[in-house]
Amino acid sequence: MSSYVLAIDQGTTSSRAFIYNSKFEVVGRGQCAFKQYYPKPGWVEHDLEEVWSSVEASIRQAIEEASKSGFSVENISAIGITNQRETFGLWERSTGKPLCNAVVWQCSRSQEICNTLGKSRDGKKIAKITGLKISPYFSGTKLSYLLRENSEILARAKSGKIAFGNIDTFLLWRLSSGSAHATDASNASRTLFFDIHKGAWSDFALKVLKIPRQILPEVKDSNAMFAKTSGLSFLPDGIPVHGILGDQQAALFGQACFRKSQAKITYGTGAFMLVNTGHQCRKSKEGVSTIAWTLSGKTTYAVESSIFIAGAAVQFLRDNLNLFKDSAEIEELAKSVDSSEGVFFIPALTGLGSPYWRPEARGLIGGLTRATNKAHIARACLEGISLSVAEAFSALAKDSGSKIRIIRVDGGASKNDLMMQYQSDVLSVVLQRPVDVETTVRGAAYIAAYGAGLCKIEDLAGHGVVEKTFSPNLRRAEANQLIKVWKRRVKALLAGAF
Repeated sequence: MSSYVLAIDQGTTSSRAFIYNSKFEVVGRGQCAFKQYYPKPGWVEHDLEEVWSSVEASIRQAIEEASKSGFSVENISAIGITNQRETFGLWERSTGKPLCNAVVWQCSRSQEICNTLGKSRDGKKIAKITGLKISPYFSGTKLSYLLRENSEILARAKSGKIAFGNIDTFLLWRLSSGSAHATDASNASRTLFFDIHKGAWSDFALKVLKIPRQILPEVKDSNAMFAKTSGLSFLPDGIPVHGILGDQQAALFGQACFRKSQAKITYGTGAFMLVNTGHQCRKSKEGVSTIAWTLSGKTTYAVESSIFIAGAAVQFLRDNLNLFKDSAEIEELAKSVDSSEGVFFIPALTGLGSPYWRPEARGLIGGLTRATNKAHIARACLEGISLSVAEAFSALAKDSGSKIRIIRVDGGASKNDLMMQYQSDVLSVVLQRPVDVETTVRGAAYIAAYGAGLCKIEDLAGHGVVEKTFSPNLRRAEANQLIKVWKRRVKALLAGAF
């Protein structure tokens, strides 16, 4: 690669922008948080204008920092986008104005629809077509709910006057001044109305969910040339957006997990586990089957498990319980005690993901005594995250049909050595942490550079340098016992025993 790539990472709580040079070194970065909205219990929304403003602000910050080292925006050869996947919005085609707040992947407003649909033949067929669970986690039932509850929006949708898109599609629309309404296969595969076997929108799922085809974006390969920048005050016209991947697929790409059976876990707001299954779409019993990426017409699949709350549990202890001021402080606090002394934390603050798929579940801190202090709760939090991941990943490994010996980890919470060691212990697997744990945004840079012809896949595989390896210290029997106790507690929670 001989020039610069701008990578946009639009996440659940903030937007970030990184500028990479020809050696994939970061020369500029920016980040801007935005507000979360909770209009009703279980509902989560974003203001799309605030999301767009945060993206613009982060790009401006990245450009300003990079400019100190002689960088010029004229040297940007390609833009890559990665994004929170299932979150979606609706906007007017004529003006680009959002019609409502974006509905976030964490939102559970369509739970009743899922309860009914999941038991039906139609629901089972949709699950088979899409590889997904009938869950409010995915876009489809929430879009169906929104259209059902708003007759005006539904009428305009049928007339073709409005556009639907996940966040990548909305950003692409804004970057191109409305000239591009498109998405990539990885994001489309998270909607609950995309046939991952045929690589096309599913007429059957759209009919069942009552979603007009007129509002849908064009689905392109992940390394396609999606559009060129136009009419922006912070970027020149003509820069190609040459790659898009959903955030977890981008992390898999950024970890250079290009071969079958390679796996990664990303610790962000939630924890997300993907195993590359090659060009074969394998059915996942406890998790989901998904498209990892489609490159030049050839699709790579993955199986995935999702834990809704990971790093957000640490934020909960920080912001809601005021146990510490900075999230990084939890490691030293947890290390100040030798064990959690029987305290346990089930981090179901927005429900349970894999393998339970129970969005109505709620979190629990238990096992408290008069001797319990905040250090025990902090340690229980890290253990709870790790145990929930271990339970889900064990099922995922079976779904993949491969023996997983090494897992690559990334994301902010992966910097916590205490948690990573415990994670290795309960998984009985070696973990590898790269020097750069920001592999989601790195994946966006990689896909853009590859799409623009600035590098080859084999070039990218050599960039992931391992910073630290964690090997299990517990015997497998001890790890299995910890997971057994964990499962018993979660099942008791779901049964209403607490």
